[in-house]
Amino acid sequence: MSADEDKYPAESGRRRFVKGVVGGAGLAAVGTTGAVGINSATQSPGSGGGSTTAMAIENTAGPAPRGMPQIPVEIDDEGYLKGVWPEVKEVDQGGRTIEVAQTDMGGQTYSSEWFQYCGVESYQGIVPSYESDNYFRSDSGPAYDWQSEELEGGDRLNVDMFENYEEWGNGVGQAGLGKPATGRWRSEDTENTIPIQVIRSPIIEDIANGNTDAEQSIVDWLSASTQKGFIAWLNKCTHFCCVPGYKQTQSSASFGGEDGVYCACHQSVYDPFSIVQTLFVARPRPD
Repeated sequence: MSADEDKYPAESGRRRFVKGVVGGAGLAAVGTTGAVGINSATQSPGSGGGSTTAMAIENTAGPAPRGMPQIPVEIDDEGYLKGVWPEVKEVDQGGRTIEVAQTDMGGQTYSSEWFQYCGVESYQGIVPSYESDNYFRSDSGPAYDWQSEELEGGDRLNVDMFENYEEWGNGVGQAGLGKPATGRWRSEDTENTIPIQVIRSPIIEDIANGNTDAEQSIVDWLSASTQKGFIAWLNKCTHFCCVPGYKQTQSSASFGGEDGVYCACHQSVYDPFSIVQTLFVARPRPD
């Protein structure tokens, strides 16, 4: 069976989870000059950082070196969506005691260091002890008509807004894969905005419920990190830090990204329904 047949089974008409773990390929692809730059950056004064393993939506095409890190989701009693923030603790690192946000979840170590790249490491919202309600909020210029019609910037995302997630489409790619929203996280009363994207998808729901042939480690992780089919990630392309989009442009079809998350800057494509483990060098937070 070819890779494409495995990924898009004819009998279902839906994208199926692609098994796999991305290890050090991203680091290996950096090259000598890039590696020197990364090492120099991570050896500078700061807190946290270094070699980091994260769960991410898979990069499937283009120059991006790895996937974008997933943000675990929880839903409050009123149906509002929140991003889980790890437990804050102190650890010894490099001969110093530093503060980190880190917790065990679904067989993985979920850490704030997952988000320490593309300058996000300097954002106030990534500081482990920054106090935030952690709600996902709509951005002021959302990419989807439904969101522009129903929400204003700063409004919280709610489960009820995604009721038609099994049928939703906007003319880009295949309908019925999931309903998306763009927004921000841990960014209220700060100078910097942490951009996020959310999808409620029957595909993610099936994987989290064990209704696919996904590896058990991925099932365990998605069971712990998603709810009711909602999946979210830090929406910063790992290539040059642009902000990609799921089903936002017709031109994405020219690069095989019509059903994925497409970065128009340099044509990187990510698969939000394929979750992989990635290894990268997280940048330290400035002291």
